[in-house]
Amino acid sequence: MAASSLQSLNPTFSQTLASPNTSPSFRSPFLRFNSSFTPKPLSTRSSSSLIARSAAEPQERKTFHGLCYVVGDNIDTDQIIPAEFLTLVPSNPDEYEKLGSYALIGLPASYKDRFVQPGEMKTKYSIIIGGENFGCGSSREHAPVCLGAAGAKAVVAQSYARIFFRNSVATGEVYPLDSEVRVCDECKTGDVATVELREGDSVLINHTTGKEYKLKPIGDAGPVIDAGGIFAYARKAGMIPSAAAA
Repeated sequence: MAASSLQSLNPTFSQTLASPNTSPSFRSPFLRFNSSFTPKPLSTRSSSSLIARSAAEPQERKTFHGLCYVVGDNIDTDQIIPAEFLTLVPSNPDEYEKLGSYALIGLPASYKDRFVQPGEMKTKYSIIIGGENFGCGSSREHAPVCLGAAGAKAVVAQSYARIFFRNSVATGEVYPLDSEVRVCDECKTGDVATVELREGDSVLINHTTGKEYKLKPIGDAGPVIDAGGIFAYARKAGMIPSAAAA
């Protein structure tokens, strides 16, 4: 993926690459398992060969299997993670886990089944199915982070708020997948399903109903999520030094 594509996912990324001879101190609360580090100057060796080789490799088939949690349209970030829990810092492992326990706690009382049961830290639902405009509202990165922290692997929705999609890719927490039809009207919470991610023909299989739904390709965002987020991808591609080398 070109640096311009990475910049579209994270506007601050170009600032990291713009001045390779400087060493600004860097810390992100969303890099959970890395402490502060000071990047060293980038190597003069071009990383284009690394990127080209990575792109030439066949995409690994990924499969997520488990229970579905079904929501409707316009699920906003206040419903995904209310503002009162934004003081939790995902880079702290204990607070990251606690953040997951509050995932989707802001849903109205009409949702009889809680995404995460009271007293539990993880959800039993690994696949979230939504309608239109999933993740609308604020730009808080905690929204996809809390879903991943709770144990969700993928969201399948008819459409997304652009910032939620970008944050999902940038943090590498969940796969935001677009369905070609309104799957949320045909699935129920508790249905057993499988998401198969393959190049060009990803699908959602509802084993409870026996129906199969084609998913739109996730494109260049896939390798970024596979790597664990935008910074992990950049390190893997040689765009920035690894944390170990810092």
